Amino acid sequence: MSDLKTLSRPGTADQKVRAAARSGELIQKASVAIGCVALFLVFSLLTKTFYQPSNLIDIMLQSSINAVIAVGMTLVIMTKGIDLSVGSIVGLSSMVAAHLLAQGLLVGIGAALVVGLVCGAINGILIAKLKLPDFIVTLGTLSVYRGAALIYTDGQPIYGLSKEFRAIFAGHVLDVPTPVILALVVAALAFLLVRFTALGEQIIAVGGNEEAAKLSGVNIERVKITVYMVSGILSSLAGFVLIARIGAAEPIGGSGFELQAIGSAVIGGASLFGGIGNPLGSLIGALTLGGLQNGLTLMNIPSFWQYVASGVVVILAVFADQWTRKPR
Repeated sequence: MSDLKTLSRPGTADQKVRAAARSGELIQKASVAIGCVALFLVFSLLTKTFYQPSNLIDIMLQSSINAVIAVGMTLVIMTKGIDLSVGSIVGLSSMVAAHLLAQGLLVGIGAALVVGLVCGAINGILIAKLKLPDFIVTLGTLSVYRGAALIYTDGQPIYGLSKEFRAIFAGHVLDVPTPVILALVVAALAFLLVRFTALGEQIIAVGGNEEAAKLSGVNIERVKITVYMVSGILSSLAGFVLIARIGAAEPIGGSGFELQAIGSAVIGGASLFGGIGNPLGSLIGALTLGGLQNGLTLMNIPSFWQYVASGVVVILAVFADQWTRKPR
């Protein structure tokens, strides 16, 4: 496996490119944290309530759903892929969970996780086995899974979720919201997977240089299918938090979540060129977007301007990623 780290960076004949990639990764890791802290400091100066503990907890709570999805998206992006179907998986799996909770807590949760797993596996198989473009595949399954959610209950929302379910996914542990704990645990586990397991090395290798990874014995198809399956499962988990917080499940739930997740992953240091990413960074990326929206709300900035601001931040993150990877 040690050879994978060497082979995961393209252009072995060009030392400048590899050095630029390494230095760019270090720069981006530092800039992610610095940028988030700077944003929070700016809003703390512009508003009186931004840095109040209750508001900071609200930011973390509001960012938790996006953070969980962004962790899975980061793994996909690290293989030089993209998953536009995560929002639809959120909607479909949450509808299945809400419908089957009446048959038992474990039944509802387990069935919804299987739905997320299967949806992710379908994406991965179409992309890895049939060699179809990831953008087109997940754009198509975005519509398929959304349609399935609408068909499942004839477009009707489901109310009356069990108290046990809501206590797990929208409760508190020692005054800390459980969605925040879930996001931290998911990000930590994904970080350990990327940094300290053979699968993590393979993910980096596939994204860095797929041909070299294949020559070194990496099962490219298995790695790609795995990351899409993980993305699907985490989308289901995010769906649990969504419906537990609002107390109902809607087939259109999760609409637009894919863009937020991609933005958080990129802001957090995931490179769209593949091979580079940090699940903990995606957590910071989600907090950055959450803090931006919260701060603008406190400043009474209209919501449509918040969309503009979020988009600008994502574009700047992509520009920074491209700029830091250029050889000097």
